[in-house]
Amino acid sequence: MAVTAPLSEATPRRAGRSGPVLACVSVCTALVVGFVAAINLAVPQLAASSLRPTSSDLLWMVDAYVVIFACLVIPAGAAGDKLGRKGVLIAGLVIFASGAAVSAMAPNVAVMLIGRAVTGVGAACVLPNCVGILLHATAPERRPHALAVWAAATGIGGVVGNVGGGAVLSAGSWRALFVAAALLAACCAVWAARSAPRSARLARTLDLPGTLLFVAAVVALLIGIIEGPEQGWSSAVVLVAFGCSLLLSLCWVRAELRAPHPMLDPRLFRDPVLSSAALGMTLTFFGSFGLFYVNASLLQYGRGYSVLEAGLGIIPLTVPLLVGTRHVPGLMRRLGTPVTLSAAFALTSAGLVGLSYASAMAYPVYAAGLFVIGLGIMLAAPCLTAQIASALPVERAGIAGGLQSATRELGSALGVAVVGTVLTAGFTRHLPADLSRHTPVPRTVQEALTLAPADHTAVTEAFVHGADTALRAAALVVLLAGAVVVAGARRGCRGSRGSGGLHAT
Repeated sequence: MAVTAPLSEATPRRAGRSGPVLACVSVCTALVVGFVAAINLAVPQLAASSLRPTSSDLLWMVDAYVVIFACLVIPAGAAGDKLGRKGVLIAGLVIFASGAAVSAMAPNVAVMLIGRAVTGVGAACVLPNCVGILLHATAPERRPHALAVWAAATGIGGVVGNVGGGAVLSAGSWRALFVAAALLAACCAVWAARSAPRSARLARTLDLPGTLLFVAAVVALLIGIIEGPEQGWSSAVVLVAFGCSLLLSLCWVRAELRAPHPMLDPRLFRDPVLSSAALGMTLTFFGSFGLFYVNASLLQYGRGYSVLEAGLGIIPLTVPLLVGTRHVPGLMRRLGTPVTLSAAFALTSAGLVGLSYASAMAYPVYAAGLFVIGLGIMLAAPCLTAQIASALPVERAGIAGGLQSATRELGSALGVAVVGTVLTAGFTRHLPADLSRHTPVPRTVQEALTLAPADHTAVTEAFVHGADTALRAAALVVLLAGAVVVAGARRGCRGSRGSGGLHAT
């Protein structure tokens, strides 16, 4: 195996450099994750903008970034292994800044989506190489702590995106949000150039066919989900999209099994620890980013909050992440992974259900639901991050980071698509009779208010009904799929005890 920068070069300086490296990669992580959440706050502004987006366009404005992010994050991790993680990280930050600048100047929906996709490419290069750099810059005995802090940064990033995005949007238009993201990414690129250490390069080829098949399969799946309410679930477009997604997924599995250096070897998921952790990570971010998509508009439309107040309104969710994350590794050692994950998914599901009934109650009641969801994320993210990292050797840190990032972003994309789809369906079902008979039926609050400005109260109540339904649907998914994850974790624990404790928790 050809190595151009031996790992031993970085090892003597680990103790002195791990702190600054942890700070740098945590900020970079919070930026790319937070940008997923920040755009949710801008949805009402975008709906009323000169771009004139449809409900499907709005979902794609959120998901174009997340889909590319999710699909390319594993190949980008492999590229970091091959080309050098520091160089790929810096290149990713530059690409991220360029895409955000394109979106800031977008004259129409098409250019906006191009900018969002380019930004997603940059984010894909950033996230897996952050964790790869962190693993190589941190001594083995400090890795659980460093991974817990990094996992907290991914959770807190969503909240930082809400609060920071709210501040920017309250001071300017949605275009200012993209300008701010571009400037922050440029600053992070300079910081990474100064603080991130170089790591070993591995002689391996990049799996272009596997990457393209994976991207195509995920995009086809989301086309079916997002276009379902507007085109009809039995329409040719939706059925073809789902059929193509299934076929492309099977082709991807076959191609990966034959590839000498697959993007992601499907055989890895024979390990119940890895497979359950990957599903659990997807599920955690499905719930959290589905919430972010609903919460931003629910607070603005349903409660009449300003965009800044809506951004600040998510803060109760951050409290457990800030205060309790550092205690999770010790809790895992005492209780074990299955019990920790059981509590995590039960709390997340309960919090989502609570929010669906608290949407019209006093804000402290609503805040309590957010706090409970924060407890669930606090328990799940570090636990699942450690499971995935321990299932692969450190020399495959780029793949481990890519898998963690891919499951996060795939969960985020599915959360936005599924929750947004349920919300739209519920909204149109509860519209006043005169609007529900209109052809085409308005699918956003802005469209409905343009047609019937006098029905403002009825339209916002319809949106709240749709949001409540979406939150309950997300809670049900988290609860049922969470049971599957916990069952997999239990099998993994039994297997590890039988094989000498390889994955003992």
